[in-house]
Amino acid sequence: MSTDNIASQLQKLSINAPAAVEGSFPDVNVVDLMRNYIAEELHKISGVDTSLIFPALEWTNTMERGDLLIPVPRLRIKGANPKDLAAEWAEKFPCGEFLSKVEANGPFLQFFFSPEFLFKVVVPDVLTRKEEYGSCKLVENKKVIVEFSSPNIAKPFHAGHLRSTIIGGFISNLYEKLGWDVIRMNYLGDWGKQFGLLAVGFERYGDEEKLAQDPIHHLFEVYVRINKDIEEEGDSLPLEESTNGKAREYFKKMEDGDEEALKIWKRFRELSIEKYIATYARLNIKYDVYSGESQVSRESMNKALEIFNEKGLTHEDKGAVLIDLTKFNKKLGKTIVQKSDGTTLYLTRDVGAAMDRHEKYHFDKMIYVIASQQDLHTAQFFEILKQMGFDWAKTLQHVNFGMVQGMSTRKGTVVFLDNILEETKEKMHDVMKKNEVKYSQIENPDEVADLVGISAVMIQDMQSKRINNYEFKWERMLSFEGDTGPYLQYAHSRLRSVERNAAQITFDKWLSADFSLLTEPAAILLIRILAQYPDVLRNAIKTHEPTTVVTYLFKLTHQVSSCYDVLWVAGQTEELATARLALYAAARQVLNNGMRLLGLTPVDRM
Repeated sequence: MSTDNIASQLQKLSINAPAAVEGSFPDVNVVDLMRNYIAEELHKISGVDTSLIFPALEWTNTMERGDLLIPVPRLRIKGANPKDLAAEWAEKFPCGEFLSKVEANGPFLQFFFSPEFLFKVVVPDVLTRKEEYGSCKLVENKKVIVEFSSPNIAKPFHAGHLRSTIIGGFISNLYEKLGWDVIRMNYLGDWGKQFGLLAVGFERYGDEEKLAQDPIHHLFEVYVRINKDIEEEGDSLPLEESTNGKAREYFKKMEDGDEEALKIWKRFRELSIEKYIATYARLNIKYDVYSGESQVSRESMNKALEIFNEKGLTHEDKGAVLIDLTKFNKKLGKTIVQKSDGTTLYLTRDVGAAMDRHEKYHFDKMIYVIASQQDLHTAQFFEILKQMGFDWAKTLQHVNFGMVQGMSTRKGTVVFLDNILEETKEKMHDVMKKNEVKYSQIENPDEVADLVGISAVMIQDMQSKRINNYEFKWERMLSFEGDTGPYLQYAHSRLRSVERNAAQITFDKWLSADFSLLTEPAAILLIRILAQYPDVLRNAIKTHEPTTVVTYLFKLTHQVSSCYDVLWVAGQTEELATARLALYAAARQVLNNGMRLLGLTPVDRM
């Protein structure tokens, strides 16, 4: 698909594009085109440099205030009253082909885009670029690693992992859409004494058939039973006979590279990953790398400890090795990097892992999607890398998130991701069956229930800022009323049905529609919203907030819903029906793009 889409639309309309300000992408973002036009014209009137005007242009918080505005004080013109300047400039400003009006509102200058221009440029742009609409090459040849999800093998995949998975999936998609080369990485908790426990437990309670069928649940069952044995033993047995002693001994064999011990561990790991791959696929997530604590080389950790020494970062206390970070930042405290028995800790392993990754991938940025309970740990880890003298430490970023409260299944409190998804699917299925007529028209109700159910879980998670805690509420989440995942799916399937009901009006007719027939305020508001989508993505990559996109999609679907009352397609002249259908089709494409960006699969019937 050609990328110079907007430019080619302008040529067809015989409109000259304004000069592009550095950092703008007018070929793929109509709002940037407008910024360039406004910057050029305002420069002529005010004498202020375009490089100052362009970044001062802001979104408006309501559409009554225009599509873009500029707070005049930001231009720092000495000795002039911003209100007077705004009034004077509004009067002189040429609207040209691009704007419908320019208004002064106190010290603000408000710009309204021309709806005729938007209809002629944005609708064809969306319909021809399809899933590419919204994407933009913000960077050239840049690589980002996104580490997310990272569950522990044989332990429940809990709500925190779910949030990391959903948010990390979105961030990976977003970076890809904006031109980055993305490596999706899952850093599994796949090493440590619990594997000694598992091996001993499997010898006692393991079942080969169950392991093959459902490794994650079976290993968890074994883990629970073996821990119960330890509890019951207490201190009654000498260390070498106790379950705990045997587990330690087993893990020591793993650490020493004993082949037999590693063979069992490897099987547990591989079977678990196979199962994870299938579960992640339901969330539209595919990892490039399944890494893990086990993959961090002994050499890297030793090298890390050597550098700590060289840089004079460490001191000993009762045989343990510590780093005192208060010298660099009072809040970071002291942290242990090696225990008195010589074993390393998480932190050392994380440092080793980061060094390995930089060596292997030469990333330009690495993002860790980890719960906010780990804020201190992550800050310590980043600071240590900085003090080790690694220049790339400044390219690391922690994207954190709050807690999920009250998440448990009907059957009990331990929750695995696939239990949550199964249960959501069942509940969604029950909701769908209530409408018998519609239900009978769905070819694959089970699959649709799954996709709509997953949307429910994901939208509930992404609805507010990621740092906020939220309560997991089944009823609210599965409702078709209000701002929920099922509501977005319903909006998409309804737009699909508008297209199905007017199947005689084909795609090529949409492109050549007479958009001058679209004059209703509802249609104008809708096209103004559709024009914002590329900008929404740019804003989201600054904040790493899924809610930026979610809020936009609800604004879009609410507006589409208001259009149904006034913009009829059935029973209209073909010209009018075609123009309206093209607008609805563009809205459906943008909704589809936004949903897929969030990791949802839009359904066509429900």
